[in-house]
Amino acid sequence: MTITYRDAIRQALIEEMDRDENVFLIGEDIGRYQGTFRVTQNLYEKYGARRVVDTPITEPGIVGVAMGAALRGLRPVVEMMTMSFSILAMDQIINHVAKMHYMSGGQFHVPMVIRGPGGAAHQLSAQHSHSMEGWFAHVPGLKVVAPSTPADAYGLLKTAIRDDSPVIFTENPSLYAVKGEVPSGVDYADATLPPGSGDESASSDDFTVPFGKAAIRKEGTDISLIGYSRMAHVCMDAAEELENEGVSAEVVDVRSLSPLDSSTIFASVKKTNRAVVIYEDWRFGGFGAEIAAKIQENCFDFLDAPVGRVGGLNVPMPYARNLELLCIPSKDDLLAKAREVLG
Repeated sequence: MTITYRDAIRQALIEEMDRDENVFLIGEDIGRYQGTFRVTQNLYEKYGARRVVDTPITEPGIVGVAMGAALRGLRPVVEMMTMSFSILAMDQIINHVAKMHYMSGGQFHVPMVIRGPGGAAHQLSAQHSHSMEGWFAHVPGLKVVAPSTPADAYGLLKTAIRDDSPVIFTENPSLYAVKGEVPSGVDYADATLPPGSGDESASSDDFTVPFGKAAIRKEGTDISLIGYSRMAHVCMDAAEELENEGVSAEVVDVRSLSPLDSSTIFASVKKTNRAVVIYEDWRFGGFGAEIAAKIQENCFDFLDAPVGRVGGLNVPMPYARNLELLCIPSKDDLLAKAREVLG
């Protein structure tokens, strides 16, 4: 079926709530208001106030309550109105949610998901436009995923809800209206498997996407373009333009930051001998720097040029649309870096 990224997330929530009565949603304005981005539309009417919990404006309280519920055997899905607001709950997330399993010697699990829009939308300014995934991927004990397609949003969220570890599930707000096929019964164990392949007769409930598996969105031989979330789409657009110039670009969609599928990335770079990593977060210290460092350390003898890196400008996100666009990595930015790496 062809649905939007937003509806793919919503469908995954419905199926997992129907599948397991311990799954519940909690967050600001997710019930009666139906969510700022309408991901939870009509779920309050469907499941009631016990399973779609509207909260006061208190991110530390929301995460604290969810963690307590998870420790008692429930599976909360926390919605951050924007992942920028998760900064307010950093103590709860990093000092407690991420560390409880380790500090209890494995006695306690914290099966919870923290999801919401992360990255720039459209003139939401500096306090609502953070790309937080790199911050969380830095923390042991958290799993972090950033899907780029409706199929991955659907499949990864189902995997996240069923996982016994805390998962950060970040959704770029610019992707909510993107449409794509959400196949049923597809075995995503093979990261190169194209959407729509596999046993289409199986039920959609069988379709999940595993953590720690990158996807090859396009095969190529001359350069590897590596990104995640919305930047995977930018990679595809740039690869198409490079193709018109006679350059064969391979596109690697990382999609799972922690655990990271280094082997797929390395295999691509060893084949093409050149790489550019792109990410929407600030370029300085962003997660793309970790990917670039891993490539440099593990593929040095295969590289014909230094690893290229494209990230957001290291400034607070402006409100003015023309300035906002200058701060966000674009296809032209990626093309310029790719041509530089190609020499």
